[in-house]
Amino acid sequence: LTALSLPNPLSTPLTPNLLCLSECQELAVPVRGERKPNAVVRVSVVNTSQESLATHACTEIVEGTRDPLFLTGVSFPPDYPLCEETRLQLTIYDVRDASQEVVSAPSVFRSAVVFCSHVSPFSRTSDGTSTTGTIVVSRLKMGEIEDGEMDQIAADVHGQKVMSTSTAVMSESLMIFRNPICKVYRFQTVDNRWMLVREQMAECTLSFLIPKQLITLYIQEDMRRIQELKDLGDLSPHWDNLRKEVIAHYGQLVSSYQEVLTELNKLTGSSFKPSCCKTEKYLEFIPINLHTQTMQVTCPKHPEASYDIVTVGAPAAHYQGFKNGGLQRLLNRFEAEKKNFSTAYQCIYYSPENTAKAREVLASVSQLQPLISDMADQLLQAAQQRSPDRLQEALKTLCDRTEQFVHALKDELVKSALLALHAARPGFIQSVQPGTCSSVGGSEAQDSIPQHKDYDEEEWDRVWANVAKSLNCIIAMVDRLQEHDNNNEEPPAEPALADVITSHTPDAGDWQEKIYPLVVTLKDCVMEVVERAKKAMAFVLLQEVACSIPQGLALRQRRDVIFSQALAALACGFVMRLYTAIEDKGFLQQLQQVGVVAQFESLLSTYSEEIGMLEDMEVGIADLRRVTFKITEAKSGEPGDLQPAVSGWRDYYTVEVPLPCGLFETLPKEIKDKPLHIYPVLFNVGINQQQTLAERFGDISLQERINQKNFEILDNYYKLLSDKMPLECLPSFQTQTNLKELLETLAQHVVTKKRKNVEILWLAGTICRRLNGIRFTSCKSAKDRTSMSVTLEQCSLLRDEHELKKEHFVRALDCMRREGCRIENVQKNVKCRKYAFNVLQLMAFPKCYRPPDGTYGKAET
Repeated sequence: LTALSLPNPLSTPLTPNLLCLSECQELAVPVRGERKPNAVVRVSVVNTSQESLATHACTEIVEGTRDPLFLTGVSFPPDYPLCEETRLQLTIYDVRDASQEVVSAPSVFRSAVVFCSHVSPFSRTSDGTSTTGTIVVSRLKMGEIEDGEMDQIAADVHGQKVMSTSTAVMSESLMIFRNPICKVYRFQTVDNRWMLVREQMAECTLSFLIPKQLITLYIQEDMRRIQELKDLGDLSPHWDNLRKEVIAHYGQLVSSYQEVLTELNKLTGSSFKPSCCKTEKYLEFIPINLHTQTMQVTCPKHPEASYDIVTVGAPAAHYQGFKNGGLQRLLNRFEAEKKNFSTAYQCIYYSPENTAKAREVLASVSQLQPLISDMADQLLQAAQQRSPDRLQEALKTLCDRTEQFVHALKDELVKSALLALHAARPGFIQSVQPGTCSSVGGSEAQDSIPQHKDYDEEEWDRVWANVAKSLNCIIAMVDRLQEHDNNNEEPPAEPALADVITSHTPDAGDWQEKIYPLVVTLKDCVMEVVERAKKAMAFVLLQEVACSIPQGLALRQRRDVIFSQALAALACGFVMRLYTAIEDKGFLQQLQQVGVVAQFESLLSTYSEEIGMLEDMEVGIADLRRVTFKITEAKSGEPGDLQPAVSGWRDYYTVEVPLPCGLFETLPKEIKDKPLHIYPVLFNVGINQQQTLAERFGDISLQERINQKNFEILDNYYKLLSDKMPLECLPSFQTQTNLKELLETLAQHVVTKKRKNVEILWLAGTICRRLNGIRFTSCKSAKDRTSMSVTLEQCSLLRDEHELKKEHFVRALDCMRREGCRIENVQKNVKCRKYAFNVLQLMAFPKCYRPPDGTYGKAET
């Protein structure tokens, strides 16, 4: 028995210890002419103090080979108490029935005890005769073999697929990725040489961290909404009653979220949510079975390469169920019925575009008002110091912020909402008939809003125009002060601003004294605009909620749940991609100039409840377009300061990813603290027996629409990338088909009527990797169908990019599925090493998605 002891090349205290069992020779066949043995090696740990033997792990079963070659390795967890005195027993078995568990009545060929790198002879054979042999254990690095068959390969090679991760970077990323499980394989290439493949799966602390941060932001936003409604002032009895009802429903939502957050804060230990918990109430915001998977490949002819993927259960409201369909269908139905609701509640109907604009205005004024105030204070400080350069710099920034502020508020929606709010005050006599539904937006006439003859419609224009006028006065005064300073002359009096400031001619003095009254005026004007705009937009949002109670808030909660799951997965993938490519200048340039594509592969069917899951997932993935990332410098090296942090509101979130100081300094300045954009795309192809029913008797238009729509997004991203930067910066691959050809082929497939067209998934995944994107794979629970997809992708990459022998492809695929990380994922989720497939499902699967014999059991639940 030959074994290679492989310390992790990225050795850190948290990485597993690896033992790669290579081959057996001269196994005895008990009876002449009997079948060749089905060999498997079991690794056990000897406890010398207690005189006990504990089984740890097994290799895969090698069927019918006299001198079997083992493809898998055995790993020990990072916290396993291994030391120089640790004794391992390796036992070779002949498995009589390969479809049963390894421990089921095997015949023992021989066993031996290994003292780490020490060797002892084999003890016995199955028939009692003594045989001699040795276990060779060599301390080799990844990429070396004792007989010199494989060359040591440099880790850092310019221009290759993925830059190898440095030890320091991986050490930092382990703050987020926990409980890794490793498997090691050795496969033969087309030229009969050997490649080493290291597969690692890990949990991610962001599974819980991101949802808890989001729930906190949801609570804060809804509490602000409650306060804004209270700040509307006196309303007529009808509107006041509606306001009370809305506040009560907001309060219930806040209370529910607080309860969930309290329960989540009690949880400790595991960093992932198993598939069996997908319908638990307090875990509905947590993504299902979120894991990262990395395959590192070392082979003679090519530099070391790494391929990453994130696996996660479909982001969907599993706890709430799919009896009435998923979120996309519910939103369409709700919007169609919304006008009827507004009539029943005597509300003003605002289109979805207008309600989104209202939330945007509220967010903008809340952000820009303190920024304007801060810049005005900095202007005064510069004036006090009589620093022309600082004064001009502060003035320029103040002008930019104020211009953004005015632009955000110069909207007809704000004016019309102020009119409607005025009409809702006590004592207003409505000029339209009671019960008439007023509308704003779409094709409806905006003049259907109740009018008041004493209300001056131009008042709002004057209010925000005063902001611009007061800023112009500040600019004029700064220019005059600097001109006087240059000419050493007394500055003339500052200009008068009618209705805003009083005429004033100061004596000669310091600059701050002359600018101060103008700054106060600007702040007052800005504050008046903010107060009016907040009340107007709060009144718009009151209509939205009031005319849809309780359906609207129920849909919001469902959307919050789905988005929380999707964002946790996206943040995990972004962090992993960033750490992997932190030294890739082309990727960093692409990230800064365009952004990164996040490609979600879904295997859900368009039948029964999985239609609802897919409808949920479609909305959740699309909502990720509202997310930007920002790379920041960590305050310290403490684990808490290296965790990503979410900020923002429902229509716009920013995820800050802190990097250690040394690592942050290596980044180009263009990417530091800048918003980085995400382009999420979703492609779905159902592969199970339910999809067979959908294709023969049901409707697959949802899948077709999703694939066509998201192809357009992917194609537009490629065009934008082509315009912004040279495509030579993208990674190179062995397969020479260019991106344009791949996109053209994908375009043909998404419009072709073909059953279970898994070529769509393969093309989309290939394009994503060529575009430096982030790959995600999902099914209902990210357990069984996802395992088939991930292992197929990994073996396809080995074949296409690393010259895996084609005749060994199926064996490598079965090996990864039977003994690799994905079967360990199944074990973690359901405490059983069986994929949950039944015979009907296996018959319906495309051939490449079928698991090996003996690895499947009951049907998926």
